Order: sequence, then structure tokens, then C-alpha cells
Amino acid sequence: MSSPDTAAAPSHPTAPPDPDDGLGRPTEAPPGSLRDRIRAKPGLAQAYRVAVFAAGLLCIALGFALAVLPGPLTIPPVLLGLWIWSTEFRFAERLFESFKRKAREAWAHARRHPASSAAITIGGLVAAGVAMWAIAHFELIAKTQQAVGL
Repeated sequence: MSSPDTAAAPSHPTAPPDPDDGLGRPTEAPPGSLRDRIRAKPGLAQAYRVAVFAAGLLCIALGFALAVLPGPLTIPPVLLGLWIWSTEFRFAERLFESFKRKAREAWAHARRHPASSAAITIGGLVAAGVAMWAIAHFELIAKTQQAVGL
């Protein structure tokens, strides 16, 4: 016969709760806040999460689009997108903190080397301008479409 302690204990150790459900559990919201009231309504809560995700994704996509221009100007839109996501998604909170630390390091490097950072940024802007001019002047898009058969 088993003792009461062993009868109540499960046969396998209890696993810790999953820190992320794949969709990202919502971050904590103060009771009575707007987010708390939105989360009380399931349909509105999902719409809010989709809107937060879309807004963050738009900012992050802008940051990656600016990556063709060298310099520290690519960091702020990505940080803004991660900040927007971090207001609703736990995974983004962790990512935002590490990215924020790296952004501070990059900004410190740019401040220590202002001439080279400015030269790289200006050079990138000039290169992007030359590329856009060449594409328009030589009608590269039309010629590519014609070559492909579109």
C-alpha cells in the first residue's frame, strides 16, 4: 500500500510552463488600462495583436530597406518596430533588449568616428542616387522586362 504522499505525486515530474505558445503570449498589462480592456474582448484582442504585429513589421521592413544605405540610420526604424512588438509580444521584449544594447554600441562607435561614419553614410546616399539615376537613364527595368519576355 502506498503512502498518501506518493499516491498524490505524479509519476513524472511536472514540466515548467511553456514560456512561449508559438504566437507569443501577450506582455503584462496594468489592470484597468486600455490594453487590459481590449484583451477582455477576444475578437478585439486578436485584431489589436494583428495591428501591433503589422505596425511593427512595417517599421522593421523599412529598417531593412534602409540597410542598402550604410550608416546608423537603419537602426532607428528596426528599434521602433521591435519596441512596438515588445508592447504586445514577450519574444520581442527579449529581442528588443539585446538589439537595443547592440544599437547603443553602434551609436557609440559612430560618435567615436564621426568623419568615417559621415563619409560612409554620404557615400551610400550618393551610390543609391547614382543607382537610381542609372536605372532610370538607361531604362534598365524596361530592358530587363523585354529580355525576360514580360
